[in-house]
Amino acid sequence: MKSVFEYRDYREYMRDFYENRKRCSAFTWREFAKLAGFSSSGFLKLVCDGKTRLSKVAVEKVLPAMNLSGAQADYFRALVEFCDSARSEVRQVAFERMMKIAQENKIDFLEAKSFEYFSSWANPALRELAPIMKGATPLEMGHALVPAISAAEARESLELQESLGLLKKDECGNYVQTSEGVSSSREVISATVVNMQKQYAHLAVESLERYTREYRHISGMTMGLDREAYERLAAELDVFRKKVVEILSNVKSYDRVYRMNLQLFPLSKQVGEKNEKD
Repeated sequence: MKSVFEYRDYREYMRDFYENRKRCSAFTWREFAKLAGFSSSGFLKLVCDGKTRLSKVAVEKVLPAMNLSGAQADYFRALVEFCDSARSEVRQVAFERMMKIAQENKIDFLEAKSFEYFSSWANPALRELAPIMKGATPLEMGHALVPAISAAEARESLELQESLGLLKKDECGNYVQTSEGVSSSREVISATVVNMQKQYAHLAVESLERYTREYRHISGMTMGLDREAYERLAAELDVFRKKVVEILSNVKSYDRVYRMNLQLFPLSKQVGEKNEKD
């Protein structure tokens, strides 16, 4: 069985633990629950099926049942918080704790660089900017971003993207993009992308004061929708996004990096009965 440090989903680890014990002996969910001190024989199966969660008290019960102690136990605690928290900020802190525990125990944490890439809006921006600033220093690239970042931050970002295979240098020492994407687990991406989206939303707000209408296009509508209408609009946004990708595929050269946000979100709670319109 794999080490707990290799898991990004605690339910997957618990299920693998159960299956591993079951292969070696007549181990059942009832025995697993009894071993952990739960009165409900099916509780841990419900957890592994995603139908309920582990409370902090429950976590402390399953740790000795799965022979987890020390750093492994600390990692599992952080893993539960990472998987179960509804708040992206809490999930990010939990993931950082997972990385720290793994690294302190000399464990190669494969998603660490992917997590770092998605932690800042400046990384994707530099990936677009670096190829058009031939011969530029990290200081010049960093100061070309709006808002500007330091030379050290730009250098770290460029080195990170080279290590991820997102950027490479040509024979002249200039940066060029590769066709590689950032590979990571679904759980890690979902935890970090939300944070990046928040950063971009904040930059969109700042752009209202930073740029005149000549350089930005921001518009919106407030509307009443039912679920069917929402689904139709969301589908149209997906179609539009694909159209944008098609347009970008025909752009041979560019002189500026832009960000486009597509947003559709509620401004009220859902009312029990739909309002009939005359």
